[in-house]
Formats: sequence, C-alpha cells, structure tokens
Amino acid sequence: MSIPSKPPPREWSELSFEERMERRFPQPVRVGDLIGLPVLDYFDQTIGRVRAVERTTEGKIRLVVPYGGYFSLRRRPVAVPIEVVAIAGRQLAALDMSWEEFAKAPTWTGAGAQPIAADEKIRIALYKR
Repeated sequence: MSIPSKPPPREWSELSFEERMERRFPQPVRVGDLIGLPVLDYFDQTIGRVRAVERTTEGKIRLVVPYGGYFSLRRRPVAVPIEVVAIAGRQLAALDMSWEEFAKAPTWTGAGAQPIAADEKIRIALYKR
C-alpha cells in the first residue's frame, strides 16, 4: 500500500484571492474597529479610509473606501474585497489590489448589499512588513 502524496504546491499567482487570504492566517476582528482605518498601498501611502463594511447578496464582504480626487475632493466609494487586504495594528494593506485596480473599480452603489453591524465579527488576514 502506497502513501498518497500531497499535490505539489501551486504558485502564489495561481491561487484565488480566497486561497491567498487563508494562507495569511485570518483572525476575527470587530467590524466597528475597521471603520476609519487607513488602507495603504505597497509603499505605505494611504489610498483611503474604510467608511463602511457591507455584505453583498452573494455573501461576500466588501470594505467601502473613498478613492480618487485630491484632498478629499471628488472621491468616489470603491468596494474592496476583504480577501485582498490584511491588517497590521491600526492599518490595512491592499496586498492584492493596486492603485490601477482602484482606479478601474466601479463606483460602489451598495445595491442589494447590507451593512454589517459594528459589533459583528468577521475574519481578516494578517500581515507584517
């Protein structure tokens, strides 16, 4: 009898965002604690701050972050999938969403989405720089 072998590990680029999140040791966090946190890019520049956390009709969690404009002028809300960010202390990092992807993302209208209560806990990935 042979011992079944594990499949070879896939490259990071081949993983879905959900699989990437699971490899980043997601931990529970209170939704209210995410509101107001800055979302940073790879170079630690602030993209925006979390304004709301909502659940789509498909059950996916989205962080609503204002994006674009200068000095908070003409900013538009963008839905950031929870799977593409990670938390470290009092900030979030957009690990799998670039500035270009923020710019291309549609304006979030929240159609059909429900806000998640501030005292509810969700899971978010961890990171360290």
